[in-house]
Amino acid sequence: MIYKRMLTATAVIATGVLGCGPGTNQAPNEAAKDSTTYIDRANMDTTVKPGDDFFLYANGAWLKKASIPADKTGWGSFDELADNTNKSVHTLLEDVVKEKATPGSAQYNVAAFYKSGMDTGAIDKAGINAIKKKLDAIKAVTTPEQVLDIVIENNKQGLQSVLPFYIGPDDRNVTENIIQFGQGGLGLPSKDYYTDKDTTAEKNREAYRAYIAKILSLGGEDSAAAVTNAQAIFDVENKLAAVSLYPKEMRDPQKMYNKFSVEAFSKQTPNINWKDVFAKMGITGKDSMLVSVPQYYRALSGLLKSVPVEVWKAYLTYNTLSDMAPYLGSGFENARFEFYARTLSGQKAQKPRWERVMRVIDGAIGEQLGKLYVDKYFKPEAKAKMVDLVQNLQEAFGNRIKNLDWMSDATKQKAEAKLAAFIKKIGYPDKWKDYTGLEITPDNYAQNVLNASAFEYKRDLAKLGKPVDRTEWGMTPNTVNAYYNPTFNEIVFPAAILQFPFFDFGADDAVNYGGIGAVIGHEMTHGFDDQGAQYAADGNLKNWWTPEDEKKFKAKTKMVEDQFNGYTVLDSIHVNGLLTLGENIADLGGITIAYDAFKKTKQGQGNELIDGFTPDQRFFLSWAQVWRGKRTPERARQLIKIDPHSPVEWRANGPLTNFDPWYKAFNVQPGDKMYKPENERAKIW
Repeated sequence: MIYKRMLTATAVIATGVLGCGPGTNQAPNEAAKDSTTYIDRANMDTTVKPGDDFFLYANGAWLKKASIPADKTGWGSFDELADNTNKSVHTLLEDVVKEKATPGSAQYNVAAFYKSGMDTGAIDKAGINAIKKKLDAIKAVTTPEQVLDIVIENNKQGLQSVLPFYIGPDDRNVTENIIQFGQGGLGLPSKDYYTDKDTTAEKNREAYRAYIAKILSLGGEDSAAAVTNAQAIFDVENKLAAVSLYPKEMRDPQKMYNKFSVEAFSKQTPNINWKDVFAKMGITGKDSMLVSVPQYYRALSGLLKSVPVEVWKAYLTYNTLSDMAPYLGSGFENARFEFYARTLSGQKAQKPRWERVMRVIDGAIGEQLGKLYVDKYFKPEAKAKMVDLVQNLQEAFGNRIKNLDWMSDATKQKAEAKLAAFIKKIGYPDKWKDYTGLEITPDNYAQNVLNASAFEYKRDLAKLGKPVDRTEWGMTPNTVNAYYNPTFNEIVFPAAILQFPFFDFGADDAVNYGGIGAVIGHEMTHGFDDQGAQYAADGNLKNWWTPEDEKKFKAKTKMVEDQFNGYTVLDSIHVNGLLTLGENIADLGGITIAYDAFKKTKQGQGNELIDGFTPDQRFFLSWAQVWRGKRTPERARQLIKIDPHSPVEWRANGPLTNFDPWYKAFNVQPGDKMYKPENERAKIW
């Protein structure tokens, strides 16, 4: 789920899926799999009772034999589909570099960017000379005002540090764009990494200080100065972390909505004159801003004066070098990998060079790459089928709202209106982004990255004063994921997710509804989770609930929060029920709505066995195999702190314990480990 670009995202944990071939959407006239292979018994552990651990029952044999590839921090259904899709994009990249294309075209830009990223000799030779002007500008700083000037100039090329921002709809006036500032300035993943007191946290902080020193040394500082500056930089970040919010605290859109005039907020931040900041950013004629965490900026204002300028210069030098490390040669890139990937996430080896470059291209000129992907791999039939599925799920959700026994008619009418107003985006944008004027060359990787970021900065700035463009997408078509955006009241399904195990033309309805059907229902439910339910049909942040219904809704969501607080990962680390609440509600809603829609199909209304499984059993097994996966211990520990999604085993099992048809399908009885009395089962939508 996407709430804001700088906040958390997405519907389904962006990691990987069992692919049906190299990233294609199988059309109806193509050879289909044997229906029994969609639910593979070889992956199951039937010695486990379904009612004791359904995740293990469905995936246990796979979990025993599967290993995490050295260049990944996890492996499973999502990862496998993402891997297959990336390989398809790799083929595309290798083909496009052989073509002769017109400068500025999608083919030319993608090919030139790819060539520049694959030329490791030229990248190593250029080294930090690629950003020498930026580093020299930092060295020339002598005042706190100039520190802020550097921060703003770096922002213009995508190097956001202590002043992170984006431009998007005003949550309470979604027809207008507004500049929005969030907290930032931290090199570790979240506030927890600065405040936790356990041994692992202490080791991570020690490793981070060593990483800062390493980056500064690679940038030319002597080792003693690098170590001293690393501690000073960490101290600055520690002070910023102290006034920042934890991820779970950033889930309340009401709390995060703080609107100020430039003049009023400048009075709260005496060392940050926002009128001057706007002018230097290139913003004219605007006097309003949204600030998600005002106390962060009040503290930053003080730090701009209290922290010595020389420390700020070291901080800016480090941040510039670290952010640009993947483009400055093998020494910088390897140092960044060793800390962020190996130490924090448990990744043992670098991803292949082509994949690292592909990800950069996807982030820089994603819609040009995405258009090439769609043209080569995406079948129109998949989009047409998806439109039908979305319609079926929308009708099923509407029926559920009508039949809710806890909601008043007044609130039901508002909920039905919101559901009916959903914008539905499937496969790829109807209007692709225009990249006219962007300069990409085949021989300067770092400059291509900076040019693309500067181009997007200008594109974003141009949104101010213009109507909100609701045709925009927040993901590229080759992304294996999906999202709901509350200010647009939209559900979005990129082309790459329309593959097995989510979707396949040859699969029976049970498999497709247990896969992509549950994803569709998940995204729809995000419009009605504890966050999305605070936004109205028109996308504005405003209350449409009666007080009594709102009270009932919060009581029901609290049951889900408490349920997931009881789950653990790595035997002792508890899932954060509040951080993951929205996704857990969406998972429960997703499987509930998908099941209702499935029961309207011919297969859903019958009892024909396939490979010994009933239609309902295949539906639930399809659901469970989507969440098949494992993570490195380091990555699992990290995700508990920063990821709004629960660990995969609890995404598979948690919703089922609340869902009566699952109990019936597998004859789950009292005494089974997953059994919950009916009055303890959370039922919301």
